[in-house]
Amino acid sequence: MASYSVNESAVAHARRLIDAREYVLDSDWGEVQPRAEDENTFLQGHTWDEYAEWHLGLNEEATNETKGRYAFVYGDFRRVHRTGLIACHYRAAEWRHKEIELAAHKLLQLLDRTSA
Repeated sequence: MASYSVNESAVAHARRLIDAREYVLDSDWGEVQPRAEDENTFLQGHTWDEYAEWHLGLNEEATNETKGRYAFVYGDFRRVHRTGLIACHYRAAEWRHKEIELAAHKLLQLLDRTSA
């Protein structure tokens, strides 16, 4: 299993989006999560650093500026999705990536407080 670390720039980006109220509270994550084509389109107009900001995890075994480096996407490249954070939290817990699980949990709590 790959080793992942928390992408602190993604956590900061998600916080900024939540503070700016750039979020979706109710979505079907299976329908709105970015697909490979969405990722490719995003990368045509943005940097790898901007792409990375949408992923809470960094694969320690993958090369920078490859899609395999970035994991645990939480938004649609425009807004944070509550269901995306829940998916990150769940997958990180399932795969025992505790630091990412906790980062997703904290972001979910921030989103819930902000949107209340």
